[in-house]
Amino acid sequence: MEKQSKVDLVGVGLNATDTVIPLDNYPARGSKTEYSTVTTLPGGQVATTVVACQQWGLRTRYIGKLGDDLAATLHREAFSHAGVEAHIITAHGVPSAQSLILVDAQGERTVLCRRDERIVLHPGDLQREWITNARALHVDGHDTEAAIQAATWARAADIPVVADLDELYPNIESLIDNVDYLIVSRDFPTRLTAEPTLEQALRKMQRRYDTCLAAATLGAEGVLAFDGNRLLHIPAFCVPVVDTTGAGDIFHAGFIFALLQDWPLNRQLEFACAAAALNCTAVGARGGIHPLEDINHLIATGPRYPQPHSGI
Repeated sequence: MEKQSKVDLVGVGLNATDTVIPLDNYPARGSKTEYSTVTTLPGGQVATTVVACQQWGLRTRYIGKLGDDLAATLHREAFSHAGVEAHIITAHGVPSAQSLILVDAQGERTVLCRRDERIVLHPGDLQREWITNARALHVDGHDTEAAIQAATWARAADIPVVADLDELYPNIESLIDNVDYLIVSRDFPTRLTAEPTLEQALRKMQRRYDTCLAAATLGAEGVLAFDGNRLLHIPAFCVPVVDTTGAGDIFHAGFIFALLQDWPLNRQLEFACAAAALNCTAVGARGGIHPLEDINHLIATGPRYPQPHSGI
C-alpha cells in the first residue's frame, strides 16, 4: 500500500452535481414559472468544505463515492483543478448524486436531491491511512457507518473531528459520540434533544456527548455556540445575497481553517460567518469562495445583522 502524505484536512462525505435555477418568482403550487438561466456546478457538503480549505492554502484530502457518468468527470476535474488529493470510489453503471436547486429573488435556495443507494460510502471503502495522516477530519454523517469508522480512527489518533449534520440519520448518536466540534443546522439540536429552545438544546447536546463545541448555524442570524462554559452568538454579516447554496459548507470550511490556526473560539466563529456570507454573493456552492484577504476585510469593515432575541 502506498504511504499517504500528511494533509491538514481529510473530508469523508457527500458530493453532488448542482443544477442551479434562479427564479424571479417562486412557483405557487399548481402554477407555471419561467426561468432564463441554468448553471451546473460541483457541490456537496464535505466536498465543498474541502475545496474551500484547499483554496485557502491548506493541504486537503477528499474521500467519497461517485458513479461513472459525466457528473463524476466534472467532480474529478474540479478536485484536480483545486489541488485536492481525491480518493474516489467508483460505482459502475450508477448515476452520481444530483441536486436541483431553485433560488428565489432573495437568494434563498430550495434543494431537491437524488442519490442512488448504490453510491453509499461504506466502512470497507475506507483505508485507515487516509484518515490518520491528517490534522483534522470533517464528516457530514449522510453515509453514517463510514463516517463512524473514520471518526473512530481519527479519535484513536488524537485527530479532532468536525461534523456538519442536518438530519437524524439512523445510528447518528454513535457518530456524535466521536465528534469534537458539532456544528449543525438550526433545528437539529431541538429534534435530537427534545428541548424547547435552541439554547437549551445546545447545552444539553454538548454535555450529553462531551463535545468541545456544540453550535447551530442560523443563516442571517449567524451562529449560536456553546463550549461547555460560554454561550456565544456571532451575528451574520450583511452582504448582497445572490445564492445561499453552500453557505453552511463554507461556514464549516472557515471554522476548520480557523481551528487549525489555533485562533480563539470567537475569532473562529467570526471568520466562518464572514466566509459563509461572501459565498452567498455568487451563484453555486463554491461560487463565492473568497480569498483570505477579502474575508478579513469583511470582518474588519462589514455591517452585521442585529442580534436576535435571547434563546433564539
